[in-house]
Formats: sequence, C-alpha cells, structure tokens
Amino acid sequence: MSNWNKIMECVPNFSEGRDLDKIDQIISPFRGKVGVKLLDYSNDIDHNRMVATVVGEPEALKKAVVEAIGIAVKLIDLTKHSGQHPRLGAADVIPFIPIRGCTMEEAITLSREVGEEVASRYNLPVFLYEKSASAPHRENLATVRKGEFEGLATKIKQPEWQPDFGPAERHSTAGGVAIGARMPLVAYNVNLGTANLEIANEIAKKVRFIGGGLRFCKAMGVDLKERGIVQVSMNLTDYTRTAIYRAFELVRIEAQRYGVPVVGSEVIGLVPMEALVDTASYYLGLENFSMNQVLESRIME
Repeated sequence: MSNWNKIMECVPNFSEGRDLDKIDQIISPFRGKVGVKLLDYSNDIDHNRMVATVVGEPEALKKAVVEAIGIAVKLIDLTKHSGQHPRLGAADVIPFIPIRGCTMEEAITLSREVGEEVASRYNLPVFLYEKSASAPHRENLATVRKGEFEGLATKIKQPEWQPDFGPAERHSTAGGVAIGARMPLVAYNVNLGTANLEIANEIAKKVRFIGGGLRFCKAMGVDLKERGIVQVSMNLTDYTRTAIYRAFELVRIEAQRYGVPVVGSEVIGLVPMEALVDTASYYLGLENFSMNQVLESRIME
C-alpha cells in the first residue's frame, strides 16, 4: 500500500451473515488483486449481515466492488432472508471513504461510477446517499432504507424515491442498493444484560440524534437471540465529535433506569486509532495526552 498514490476505503455491507460459503464467494473479489487489499470482514448470525473493510487504488477498488456486488445479487435471495438488521438489498450499502491522496469529491465521483455500472450490469436500482445524495431527503441512510426490501416495491414508485440509476422497480430477489461517499465512522455496539428488546429500543431512541441524543450517533435496538441478550447498535458518524466513551456512558446511564447492566461492547470492522486513544485518555484520566505519544503513530510518520 505504501506504493499507492491514492488510497480509497470501501466498507460494503452484505445481507448474508450465516452461510460461510456464500460469504467467502462474496469477498473473493477483494483477494489476490493488484491495487486492492481486504483489511477485515466480519459476519453476524443474528444480524444476518457481513461487513467488509477494503482499501485500494480507486480504479482497482471500483472493479472489485462491482464484482462483489454482482456475486451478492446472484447468491442472496431476500425473499427468504431474515435478520435483526434492516436491509434494502442483497448488497445493502456501499460507502466510499477517502483515506490518503484523494478527496471527498473523488469519493463521490467513484460512488456514482459504481452506481451507474451496477445498475446497468445487474439491473439493480441504485440510491445515492450521504455526500453523494442527489437531494437532501436522500442523505440519511435510515431514510433511504426505511421500508426495507419488503417496502421498496411500492416506495420506488413514488416520484421522490425514483432511483438515481437503474430501473424504477425493485429487483425481485436482490432489492436495491445504497451507494455513497462519507467520512470514516465507528460501528459500535453495547450489549445489555436483558432479553427485553423494548428496553434496547427505548435506550436507542434516547441516545441517537433524532431522539435528542448525541449529535453524530445513529442507534437501534437489536435482539441477539443466540446469546439471549439485546444490544444497542450504533454508528458514530463523526467520532471526533461524538466519542466512543460518550456513547458508552450515555447507554449505561439510560440502562440504569431499567435496572439493566451493560455486559460488554464491540467494535464492528476497523476503527481509527485516534478514536480508541481518545477513549483511553478519558477512562485513564490522562492530562494533555495526544496522538504524538502513541508509539505506533510515531513509527508510521
């Protein structure tokens, strides 16, 4: 990667978290390719979802992502799919994030190119979101995905929800796909010591921005049936302004009113070092601590 002039990141979310053979096929385009590196992927049985983290030179990354979406369209049938995480399509959401040597404008351009190609190649309706959105009401992913796969068949017929690319009808098995450009986010989940999903839902309403909570936090309750507990699943869309520790503490405070303990938390995918250093500084009470004091940070300079 040190030889790459430009590094773009993509964090594609696919609606398959249980069939390991299908997961392996979907991520195969990210392996063994010049100009592309698969950094991480994780699947969740309860969410029935797989999230990959891939970096690459823009053109090479584009080709790999288009190929992976095609495999997902072929393998995933959402008419037979169930899981705790909302989903619009087989390849549910495809965000591009500028990392080094490239701009947000380039990420937006790349997202549009990928959207145009997958719409043409796979007959898939494409909705541009976040920084790539073609209208303000399409910026928020939750709004784009509202109604999910089942509701898309009628939603897509509304004038305000015509796709940006592709046919104005839901793909019969693969639904649609949201593609966009955004800043890095932290996918962070807090697990609660209860099986009551309503409690997780109520806490999520309190901590997310639209409910009067943290400015750069999106949240929902999730039932982890395999473990017999529930979870507040969050996306921190700007970790520099809504810190991980702040999200954790607000969930813990809200859980107290129900007499429910926090039993753990998790980061999904990769997380910027700065986000963890910020949280460590808070809990250790470090004074005037900075990234310059992190050994790995100095080595990479």
